[in-house]
Amino acid sequence: MTRWYAFATMVRTRIATAVLLTRDTPRGLEVFIARRADALRFFGGYWAFTGGVIDAVDLADGEASRDDEVSHRRCAVRELFEETGVLPSELRRALPVHEAESLRQGLIGDDAGRRGADADTLQRWRTLLDAHPGALDAVAPFARITTPPFAPTLYRTCFVHAALPPGEAPTIIPGELVDGVFARAADLLAEWTRGERLIVPPALFFLSMLEQGNTLDDGLALAGSRCVELEAGRLHEVRNSPGVLMAPLDTPTLPPATTTNCYVVGHRRQVIIDPATPHESERQRLFDELDRRVAAGVVLDSVLVTHHHHDHVGSVAATSERYGIPVRAHVETLDRLPPGGHRGEPLADGDRIELGDAPDGTPGWHLVAHHTPGHDRGHLVFTENRYNAAIVGDLVSTVSTILIEPPEGHLATYLASLRRMLDVPIEMLYPAHGPAHRDGHALLRHYLEHRAKREQRLVDALDTDELRDIEMLTPIVYDDTPVELHPLAEKSLRAGLDKLVEDGRAERRGDAWLAVV
Repeated sequence: MTRWYAFATMVRTRIATAVLLTRDTPRGLEVFIARRADALRFFGGYWAFTGGVIDAVDLADGEASRDDEVSHRRCAVRELFEETGVLPSELRRALPVHEAESLRQGLIGDDAGRRGADADTLQRWRTLLDAHPGALDAVAPFARITTPPFAPTLYRTCFVHAALPPGEAPTIIPGELVDGVFARAADLLAEWTRGERLIVPPALFFLSMLEQGNTLDDGLALAGSRCVELEAGRLHEVRNSPGVLMAPLDTPTLPPATTTNCYVVGHRRQVIIDPATPHESERQRLFDELDRRVAAGVVLDSVLVTHHHHDHVGSVAATSERYGIPVRAHVETLDRLPPGGHRGEPLADGDRIELGDAPDGTPGWHLVAHHTPGHDRGHLVFTENRYNAAIVGDLVSTVSTILIEPPEGHLATYLASLRRMLDVPIEMLYPAHGPAHRDGHALLRHYLEHRAKREQRLVDALDTDELRDIEMLTPIVYDDTPVELHPLAEKSLRAGLDKLVEDGRAERRGDAWLAVV
């Protein structure tokens, strides 16, 4: 049985368009990038290209698909106009300035999400675009990419290029976006490497492709060919922090997740954390990426394991043997790993794993192991000292509630581990399941608050006079949970009851419990 579970909907895919807006300057090619509002659930606080999900207004009459080139071009023109005020020259000539501003504000809507756009405004936009089909030639699709399946919502995005038309200048109306700049790809990448600017992983990827190309056309062509490789199975380059590669690999687990994140951490010297997948094809995707790094001069140091649960260790032995590197983990984890591989020195709380220089050249870069039992007796979290990133295993998740299953799991110990990590500097938090979270302490506090509310519901469900067993309590305490997940919820409920008994707030009699006042 997997050791975590999720209370979420099944995976869905949304079709989106992103715009790479560029301009030529005496200093070279510059790219426009915009900062997303902190409050946004999706990449809040990050810098990204403009763009959004294809909507009905982007579909030409009679179109049956939202994922065709014309729809993406129409979406690109609309999103660019809404978010930056930039219009293709043909549309600019057709709109007086006051009408353009009125139309833009109407498309954005009162809530800055364009959901407030009324039917008349949408029809005005459709009529304008239909009357000037040549405006679509101002944007050119060059790549398509689908996010890895590590979250309930995936995005299949078409990236299009647009050159800034003469006389146009981007302006940001505060809402979903709060700022925007033109800058060279090399400068943006350098700022990210120094930890000065959060950039969404897809934008990082395309900026690096532009930097590798000798010309804009070369960079776009390289990006397009690399995306074809990604769609064919090459490992995605999911990077939220410098020196941390997230590799979501297909691993037996429960819906909605289908993956466990393996992490490759380091610059010239790197470690592999939780090579989890047991599937040969997925393992080969990881090995292909590691082989490319070794060929480029990277030294692989070791395999680190957060804990021994089966959805974290499927390729531990194979990775160790292929690269001749030791496996390191807490002593209770090392003793329970599958056979094979080269066993290294066990890791204790506070142990350091040296990484050499950080990506920005800072010396003394290292990971620290933190013993965080509760979910598992040997569970470790790894934090690094340059960017304050944390690889947390199953301490928390961004798509699930962590299962605390007695006797291995112990709720009071788990809560103590959560509180302890609040005293450790954490910015970007990397879970085993789900995407990264930019505010690690906020997520830890959310988990503590969630657990406290669930405990209170359990206290309220107990009675001082009537014995109640787990089958009676589960539909009361977990009435917000799908019935098909109640067998798993019962395991978590048992951990909660054990804690109440330890705290003197409940009494067990056989297989049932009473509240203690």
